[in-house]
Amino acid sequence: MVSAVFHSPLEAAPAARGGDQLRAREAGSLQAVLHHDMTNSTTVSPPAQAAVAPPARAAWDVSFLWLNVLPPLLGLGLLALVWELVFMGTGGSIPSPKDTFVQAVQIFSDPFYSKGPNDQGVGWNVLSSLKRVAMGFGLAAVVGIPVGFLIGRFSFLSRMFNPLISLLRPVSPLAWLPIGLLVFKGANPAAIWTIFICSIWPMIINTAVGVQRVPQDYMNVARVLNLSEWKIVTKILFPAVLPYMLTGVRLAVGTAWLVIVAAEMLTGGVGIGFWVWDEWNNLNVKNIIIAIFVIGIVGLLLEFALIKLATAFTFEEVKN
Repeated sequence: MVSAVFHSPLEAAPAARGGDQLRAREAGSLQAVLHHDMTNSTTVSPPAQAAVAPPARAAWDVSFLWLNVLPPLLGLGLLALVWELVFMGTGGSIPSPKDTFVQAVQIFSDPFYSKGPNDQGVGWNVLSSLKRVAMGFGLAAVVGIPVGFLIGRFSFLSRMFNPLISLLRPVSPLAWLPIGLLVFKGANPAAIWTIFICSIWPMIINTAVGVQRVPQDYMNVARVLNLSEWKIVTKILFPAVLPYMLTGVRLAVGTAWLVIVAAEMLTGGVGIGFWVWDEWNNLNVKNIIIAIFVIGIVGLLLEFALIKLATAFTFEEVKN
């Protein structure tokens, strides 16, 4: 038996009001919960702050001092110790480190004085040598790098020039100096010629080796795409050969800086090599030792600059 329950309107009204109040309380509770969640989402609790806080600065690592600063200082100290022992062993014929340092301070207090063509400061002598090296080295780069590309690209040219390079490369650079004096009739162009002839071989050889080591797959793709020779050189060969070419440049500039000192000793004029020889004629051993350090420091700076250049244009680290 089904029974139905009917409520009068008077009884339903209080019930409806009670339901409305219940729903209002529920809505208020829901709003409070949402507000609490939103507040928590924008405000990080203390444990979360501790999680995202940057780590405390580590204690100063002494390994950098031990591995990078201390070894060079020990090497220089060993050099000074050996130098002092040589000074005491030779009875003063070799100046002491202290006396040489005092002389160096005096020389570098005015490195660009000029009292005539044969009496100029060490700064002018270094600049004159660098100018000769730059001219001879630049000419060698203009000639040697394209020749290296041609020799590495075409096997016929490689077989043609390899015997000539093997014959002429072992010749001492100073052996070419009399030829330069005979042809150019002057000491300065003869020195530049000597720099040119000693700088060109590393550039040719390293560039040719770099071209020959380009993967054959690259050349096959270029042949399939029917690329022009200019596209092959600029888009395929040059990026691949650049590390080898920069290695040749480094070797060439190091050799050029070594040779210019000897060439200037023989040709005379203004230059660091002539300065060394002139100080020897004056029996000024202190200035000779200072010139040795100047030559070494300039060569080190040239090497460092070329390493930075090679690192900037290659994808791998270039080391000594």
